[in-house]
Amino acid sequence: MEYRKTLYQNYYTTQSGKQNPNNLSKLFHEEKWRFKIEIIPLLQGIAKNAKIIDLGCGSGSLLKALDENGFTQVFGIDISPEQIQVAKTMGVHNIKCMDIQSFFEEDKNKYDLILGMDIIEHFTKNELVDLLQKIKNKLNPGGQVVFRTPNMDAILPNRYAFGDFTHECLLNPSSAQQLGLACGYGQVEIKSSNMRIKNPTFEFIRKFLFFFFQISIKIQLFITGRSVKNLILSPNMIVMLK
Repeated sequence: MEYRKTLYQNYYTTQSGKQNPNNLSKLFHEEKWRFKIEIIPLLQGIAKNAKIIDLGCGSGSLLKALDENGFTQVFGIDISPEQIQVAKTMGVHNIKCMDIQSFFEEDKNKYDLILGMDIIEHFTKNELVDLLQKIKNKLNPGGQVVFRTPNMDAILPNRYAFGDFTHECLLNPSSAQQLGLACGYGQVEIKSSNMRIKNPTFEFIRKFLFFFFQISIKIQLFITGRSVKNLILSPNMIVMLK
């Protein structure tokens, strides 16, 4: 049996940190808050009536964040029946239980914005190249793609990269840029993910400590003769393709 069939069937409750179904609402709203400060600000140039699809939409927290920020044509697909049920329970609409291959075969629409949060790491290298090329063909003229994926240049990257058994292909900013350009995208931009903590006191401490930690990493790179250009140390990175 192909492992994905087993793992994705109950992905929401078996994924690390999500075992307790009583946390469903709390987790959903925490994810939505994160998307509002991390992804929504990147969409300032996107029209509110733009046609948007979230591939691997999970619990639908990003779709809800988009809806609450005035975007009117938002859709989502996910391979996990459990994730789709969670999304519906949380009042998310315009979602469908569907795998990526079926989406490309059956969906004849084109989109202004294609999103993929924590999804591209779930494909093998061959699958990922094929996916990016197919996604490019689903864009309207001037359309763009936004992914979030684990960053292998991060602090203790294994904690995030290997925290999910279904992860296959892991990238850092350099390999993500190489991949995007090789797959035919004319512009590839890599950004740090948002690391903000809700508690103001803890956030101040975090920023203070991170500032000095980042300096120490830059010193280590310098003394080994490596460049610190475009250094990103956040657990995740945002990959923007046009």
